[in-house]
Amino acid sequence: MKIVGQYKTARRIVRDLMRSRRNRNLLARRLENETPPAPGSIEIAVYFADTRVNLYQIRQWYAPLAELAREHPVAIISRSPGTMMTLLDEAPVPAVYLRKVTDLERFVAEQPLRIVFYVNQNTKNFQMFRYGRMWHVFINHGESDKMYMTTNQYKAYDYAFVAGQAARDRLARKLWSYDVEHRTLEIGRPQADHFAGETPYAADDRTVVLYAPTWEGDRPAAAYGSIASHGEAIVDALLATGRHRVIYRPHPRSGVVSRDYRDANRRIIAALERANAADPSAQHVHDTGAALGWQLAAADVAITDISAMVYDRLATGKPILIARPASPEAEIDDTGYLSDCEWVAAEDAAQIVPAIDRVLTSAEAHEKLTHWVTRYFGDTTPGAATARFHAAVDALYAEWERVAAQHAGDRITSESNPFDDEDDEDEAPTGD
Repeated sequence: MKIVGQYKTARRIVRDLMRSRRNRNLLARRLENETPPAPGSIEIAVYFADTRVNLYQIRQWYAPLAELAREHPVAIISRSPGTMMTLLDEAPVPAVYLRKVTDLERFVAEQPLRIVFYVNQNTKNFQMFRYGRMWHVFINHGESDKMYMTTNQYKAYDYAFVAGQAARDRLARKLWSYDVEHRTLEIGRPQADHFAGETPYAADDRTVVLYAPTWEGDRPAAAYGSIASHGEAIVDALLATGRHRVIYRPHPRSGVVSRDYRDANRRIIAALERANAADPSAQHVHDTGAALGWQLAAADVAITDISAMVYDRLATGKPILIARPASPEAEIDDTGYLSDCEWVAAEDAAQIVPAIDRVLTSAEAHEKLTHWVTRYFGDTTPGAATARFHAAVDALYAEWERVAAQHAGDRITSESNPFDDEDDEDEAPTGD
């Protein structure tokens, strides 16, 4: 068995290396026809060293970045050839491919960077951290009460943009000696001002239910996914009524760790296909699209796991139910919204229809929801979060100018980097 395992590992490594080389060759030809940003033109960079599996983390920032680029020049830095090809096709701001650290050094030397944004905790972020004459700012890829939101890695950044007071309180509780007051800036949820996409069905009198579970997680404390424990019972109950439309949007990494989880996901997709074949007017949706927003706005009720989707939905102010993790080892921060949310236990998943009817009609549930929306996101009036995002950027620009004036004339030195490696497609992704 050990020899078989070693053979499979070797085969995977060879396959990944061949794919990486193929992607690099394809990208090299593609870049021959692309014009990179001119030297001296980029002031804000978004550093994304990850592979394509985690593109969802930066896609949700596309619209806010495009809006920001009207005021400040923005570019996305990619270290992966596969990711770069996708960014060239879809990113609304320029993307630059910096495969080696020497490429990165050249870009930093050529561009007047003020701010570098990070949407995840990829280990290669540290290759960018070494440059000190710019602000390194963690903007994350969503608001949630997951353990990921209070990692000690926050301390590596100069600043963090957070959604609201709930996030600041969470960091203050969890991180020792972290100066929340000065190192975090509240911006709300600017993505909510740019909900993307059109509904792929004709509206009717059906109650639309978004079921958006997360993946199974790669450790017991992060086992938040509900597809295997709740999902089939939830979807089967909704399909049986004839008065509900299901939008099923599983996390793109669903099933990468657990075969049972992957199989349950496939059975749910097959059930939706059968239901649509039996009644084409049902128009149930298996959503795998890059655009996120129309689902949150269109759904009368959302069912999610503990993930950023909870808070994306919360920002709309519309009813939400949350699948309680079946694993007793899953870490739940019950000091915030999750202490007062509408839970769905695995054993109650088949009774999801009465739970949906209750949250749609209960005045108490609506009042409770409104309280938490304000606590997590502040003013959710359309455009308010975008204005706060831009104001936070402007504040850091002003701070950069102040500090730069203090250090005018300082000599800039370059040091060798022991981590000057190449980025290949087989790098372990940093999903959340």
